[in-house]
Amino acid sequence: MKTNIYLNNEKFIAGMTMKNEVELEHNNMALHACESTADIVENRKKLAAFLNCELDNFVCANQTHSANFHRVTLDDKGRGANQVDTAIADTDALYTYEPNILLSSFTADCVPVIFYNEVTGLIGVIHSGWQGTVKEISLKLFEHLNQVERCNPSDLHVHIGAALSQEKFEVDENVYVKFKDLGYADNFMYYNDQTHKYHIDNQLTVKKQCELAGIPSEQITIDRTCTFVSPDGFSYRQDKQSGRHLSFIMRKSD
Repeated sequence: MKTNIYLNNEKFIAGMTMKNEVELEHNNMALHACESTADIVENRKKLAAFLNCELDNFVCANQTHSANFHRVTLDDKGRGANQVDTAIADTDALYTYEPNILLSSFTADCVPVIFYNEVTGLIGVIHSGWQGTVKEISLKLFEHLNQVERCNPSDLHVHIGAALSQEKFEVDENVYVKFKDLGYADNFMYYNDQTHKYHIDNQLTVKKQCELAGIPSEQITIDRTCTFVSPDGFSYRQDKQSGRHLSFIMRKSD
């Protein structure tokens, strides 16, 4: 089981599964982008065993590049764990206070965001592809947590997982303009005179959104592994048939 563990202490475990040639479908974790449902369920069961939990503890969403988020309760336990049609619909971020629930986010170049609150035990995951970033999903969720859940942003810690690098994330002017219109992404973009393309650092734009929400920059880490370049990465841009990484966090029971 090839997995980047970003956090493992007495309270939380968080990380991101990586591509692995020796596993079924190279350790693909996505039921919505696979050759065999049985292969994915087997890969997820291996992950569950590695994390000392059950597949029924997983909660998955049907991601649509939205800015929608969902507070996970015990009633959601197991949704999307072994079949697509039970996943939480039209949602790109999940959060919960419940222990022993593994929140899941699926990516192949998009930016996965994992967060936790040391004080309250709140945990969450965000799927921020470029469309989610220009819709400011991370900023909106953290503002919601502050206003509705009374979550102090200075108590939040964020792990931004492996994603497409700026070098490999080249776009046309229409996407560049959407980032430009955010008003704070200029430092994370450059223009390539040879190709007439713009290059955007989606990870640093998401980090900026976390900072704008009030999260201290020293409490934000970034895995700079490029999913396109690394042999451990699933890249939709490189291979339209690609599998997906699963980024996860679970609060351990007290």
